[in-house]
Amino acid sequence: MKVVIAILNYNGVNWLQKFLSDVIKHSPEGEVVVIDNASTDDSVDYLKKNFPSTRIIENESNSGFAGGYNEGLKHIDADVFVLLNSDIEVTENWLSPVLSLLSSDDQIAAAQPKILAYNHQEKFEHAGACGGYIDQLGYPFCRGRIFTETEEDKGQYDSPEKIFWATGACMFIKAKKYWEAGGLDEHFFAHMEEIDLCWRLQNMGYDIVACPASSVYHVGGGTLDYRNPRKTYLNFRNSLFAIHKNWGDGLFYAIFARLILDGIAGFKFLLGGDLQHIWSIIKAHFDYYGHLNVLRKQRAELKSRNKSLKELNGVLKSSIVYQFYVKKIKKFNELKF
Repeated sequence: MKVVIAILNYNGVNWLQKFLSDVIKHSPEGEVVVIDNASTDDSVDYLKKNFPSTRIIENESNSGFAGGYNEGLKHIDADVFVLLNSDIEVTENWLSPVLSLLSSDDQIAAAQPKILAYNHQEKFEHAGACGGYIDQLGYPFCRGRIFTETEEDKGQYDSPEKIFWATGACMFIKAKKYWEAGGLDEHFFAHMEEIDLCWRLQNMGYDIVACPASSVYHVGGGTLDYRNPRKTYLNFRNSLFAIHKNWGDGLFYAIFARLILDGIAGFKFLLGGDLQHIWSIIKAHFDYYGHLNVLRKQRAELKSRNKSLKELNGVLKSSIVYQFYVKKIKKFNELKF
């Protein structure tokens, strides 16, 4: 099995300085490749000087997370791609448990390790935690993280599980399945594109799994801080994109319900005086409407295999918004699936 750890870099020379050496040291099972997304800092010069044996793929422009990976991976021959954020510290033997799980079942298309917070290493990290899930309206959350609430890792989620989505911060994916599903959707630019990809893979009959026997530490927000209004815009817009493309029957109901709940989220931002985030939600919805022609075409191509959420793994059969904000459930293992 040929494994390539692909690190997408954009102006992240500080992360390369901090973490790349350990990635190479702890990855004897695979080749480490850096895909540079047209950085304007001295990332490429730093790599050539300090890691001359590490392969660099230089993209001509910054086409975001999705476009950057799609372009870079075209130049990589491998059986398994490991998409790894540059702001992640890997651990010794982080690859082999996940690779073993992937090779154990042809139906498994993608997987992720346990994602812990670099700055609070006893806690799960926001972007992925111990596996990604969604609720009946397409709101994402994680085993170990619901909205802003992250749990301490006490071994409570140490069993491998089928999940809905694997985090793009550290995603192991079989190369043939990646291209069979069409790769990452470049309309997303960044954020939520891994959920869209995993949704498509599940609709195709494949499984996504979490492998807590492996763990890594993620700084998080290395490119775009979680509190940044642009991140709010991308998350709200791209969530609508993913729903429109991949939802089974009843799309109108799903979008209408999301309009209401997104409006409530905007009102919550208003109460907190976060006017920039309100504008981000409004802009996200207008951008969604502006992409309807593209989304209709994508949905038409995918519709024959789109399934009801009830048929997929990692779906909460109720509203995570209701569970978190009304019932005050803060921990994943308190949810009833």
